[in-house]
Amino acid sequence: MQNNYIAYHFTLNPLQPATDILLAELEETNFESFEETETGLSAYVQKKDWTENILENIEILHSKEFKITYTTEEIEQVNWNEEWEKNFEPINVNGICHVRAPFHPRTHAQYDIVIEPKMSFGTGHHETTHLMIEHLLATDVTNKKTLDMGCGTAILAILAEMKGAKPIDAIDIDNWCYLNSIENAERNECEQISVYEGDAALLKGKKYDVIIANINRNILLNDMAIYAECLNPKGILFLSGFYTQDIPAIDECCQKNHLQLEKKLEKNNWVALKYINL
Repeated sequence: MQNNYIAYHFTLNPLQPATDILLAELEETNFESFEETETGLSAYVQKKDWTENILENIEILHSKEFKITYTTEEIEQVNWNEEWEKNFEPINVNGICHVRAPFHPRTHAQYDIVIEPKMSFGTGHHETTHLMIEHLLATDVTNKKTLDMGCGTAILAILAEMKGAKPIDAIDIDNWCYLNSIENAERNECEQISVYEGDAALLKGKKYDVIIANINRNILLNDMAIYAECLNPKGILFLSGFYTQDIPAIDECCQKNHLQLEKKLEKNNWVALKYINL
């Protein structure tokens, strides 16, 4: 039986912080996949999980601070996959890491990653994923116990294993991302990655040398103390999923948790930060 999706395409003005707030509120409902666009945010819910009042408790829609409009459409799952296949172009990061779909030919890049994203976030096309790949390429993670939080397609966990990290936990609250991460880990013959469905509550009692968190500003701020608690001394925390203007809030939160900024990468107003646990 085919699972169709209902798509909501939100136009937001101004874009920030409206996009982050709307995303955080929608994540508390049955929406399971999201895509930031030039004009706002697209959100997707399985038709079987959709109700007419799905937006009833989305408070930002009633805010006078933002102008928000939206359109809806029904999308067939198979058509979604065909669409990304038609438009998916391989990604080359610094000539070292190549991210491609299964139907693209293998390259001679040092790290050749095969990703079939379906409806999951993290193909390497988005600036934040690209920036996180750059951070990982510049970091020795050999034998480092690693966490990919909000793993999406597990692309960053896969690269971490290719660079020698082990063992690796990959966690996402989105069921589609969870299943897609398992598929992509198997597709890239990864043996060190364990994929879990859930949120930061799964981190209780865990310790890591490296934590990768490419999520969104509000979730990062909310869960920062948990990440810091899970990080071994001198451990590394990579953060992305937010804009340049969000750095002061992120950095203040990190400093409160004894995390020191070491490196910053930027692309098209998106940021990826590297912190060290003091």
